[in-house]
Amino acid sequence: MYFIDPHIHMVSRVTDDYERLAQMGCVAVSEPAFWAGFDRGSAEAFRDYFRQLTSFEPQRAAQYGIQHYCWLCINAKEAENVSLSREVIALIPEYLKLPNVLGIGEIGLNKNTANEATIFAEHLDLAKRHDELVLVHTPHLKDKYKGTRMILDMLRNEPSIRPERVLIDHVEEHTIAPALDAGHWVGMTLYPTTKCTPQRAADMIERYGSDRICINSAGDWGPSNPCAVPAFVMEMRFRGHPESLCRRIVYENPIAVFSQSRRFGFRAPA
Repeated sequence: MYFIDPHIHMVSRVTDDYERLAQMGCVAVSEPAFWAGFDRGSAEAFRDYFRQLTSFEPQRAAQYGIQHYCWLCINAKEAENVSLSREVIALIPEYLKLPNVLGIGEIGLNKNTANEATIFAEHLDLAKRHDELVLVHTPHLKDKYKGTRMILDMLRNEPSIRPERVLIDHVEEHTIAPALDAGHWVGMTLYPTTKCTPQRAADMIERYGSDRICINSAGDWGPSNPCAVPAFVMEMRFRGHPESLCRRIVYENPIAVFSQSRRFGFRAPA
């Protein structure tokens, strides 16, 4: 079955992972800007990172027939540094014309601080001014429910950003319903310990249906599985769900949400 991973950090993966993804049916990936494992010291470091996301990674993916898309921002963890964040946000517009950039992301909250909220709002303003899609990171574990509610409240205060143009990522059992009820797309992340499992994701599909729901691996340099999306498909098959439902969640839904971007030039496999 063909699939798209809507959230994976390929800068942290070896080239063999592109080959494995292609062998398992991956035809496209979407890579949000994220934390480097350390706090970067200047906006110029982000300029180099954005070049990697918009130039090098698409070339590496293309060797295996995978289409590579990305999102740009300063992530929530580094957003605690407001002055640096504003310098990085000022860089982003020059990259928004590049063909593989889908929008602004992954923005959001990490520890739900005032500085993080300030930079989240300024990213939203950037998305509003340039009519961009938004990909939102919700916090980990104990900070998730409060942070998700804060994010949803801030999005409600930006009526010019239509809910269906925002994907709320890393939802779980306590946060999926509020995000869907607000009209947003959501992403369930199959990531050990801090996020979700294929079994829990299948449980939520059985409870909430498949509308406006995507599945991703968020594969990075932590303990993670870049081939987690096929693991979800296998879980759905074990439960007797039809192939059409699996295809909708892992292939058709990402295409539907990303097609709202004027730069999503996806080419379906022949």
